[in-house]
Amino acid sequence: MRVKCVICDKIEPIDDESLIAKKLRNRPIHTYMCHDCSKRITQKTNDRIESGNFHLYRPKSDKDEW
Repeated sequence: MRVKCVICDKIEPIDDESLIAKKLRNRPIHTYMCHDCSKRITQKTNDRIESGNFHLYRPKSDKDEW
């Protein structure tokens, strides 16, 4: 199966029997990101977390205590 990275538009072959290929076939909303782009985004996110300029806003959960 040939897939195209959504960020850099690089076309890569992946195994037809792999888990990512099955996800892409069964759910078209899933997108493919190549290993290089994924690694680059992970590294930049970790750098932002270490610098202190990264805030992760999580929704507040209301705990009902009966």
